[in-house]
Amino acid sequence: MPSLRTALLQSSGHPGDVAAGLKVLDEAADRAAAAGARLLVTSEMFLTGYAIGDGVHRLAEPADGPSAEAVAEIATRRGVGVLYGYPERDGEDVFNAAQLIGPDGKRLANYRKTHLYGPFEHKYFTPGDTPVAQAEFDGLRIGIMICYDVEFPENVRAHALAGTDLLLVPTAQMHPFQFVAESVVPVRAFENQMYIAYVNRTGRERSFEFVGLSCLAGPDGATRARAGRGEELVIGDVDPELLTASRTENPYLHDRRPGLYGSLS
Repeated sequence: MPSLRTALLQSSGHPGDVAAGLKVLDEAADRAAAAGARLLVTSEMFLTGYAIGDGVHRLAEPADGPSAEAVAEIATRRGVGVLYGYPERDGEDVFNAAQLIGPDGKRLANYRKTHLYGPFEHKYFTPGDTPVAQAEFDGLRIGIMICYDVEFPENVRAHALAGTDLLLVPTAQMHPFQFVAESVVPVRAFENQMYIAYVNRTGRERSFEFVGLSCLAGPDGATRARAGRGEELVIGDVDPELLTASRTENPYLHDRRPGLYGSLS
């Protein structure tokens, strides 16, 4: 099976301006496709911006709303799958969500952030209640979670047990927690034997300072691609052969003793 070339769009887009964000996404999809990528991953709340206050509710859309249609058109025209972050409206509730759309424009998976971070998110969002969202993509099982979710080892282990090969994590990681991007994410990839694409925002939005440092971490704990602190499109390869070899050699998942872990819940 060939490697899945994956593009990480480290960008904060244009907070408050969805049309401008879609233009940035389209240009990035064009560059990703030119580099041979089949999948493009954006940051948390990419389409609308993260620190937009009441704009969260004003700009929220259903999972099949106009923005989803616009992203599907971009994915189809550029020939790449797209994972994008956005505020999802469902009735009276608004979720911090991420949706995966295939290169054919089909909606493959939608995920709602289960672990909300800080007073800002608790004010504007309802937490999701489905821990594992997955889709098949080019022969790999793709999983989705958002930012703070990846800092809970139980969350990532649930994906490992469900067979996730590549975990996509759009994030809004801020100062002074850059150690998550630098250290926690590669360790999560190693201890769960998967690839993790961790894609951050950058720069300042209101009181938040995003640190960049997006990365693609492999099952051997090595960082396959790493961004700096500014706007950047980073390309990395998800190698199924390395994944298979690493899972054969690493005994973590085989040596688990679930009977001892009941007290964890």
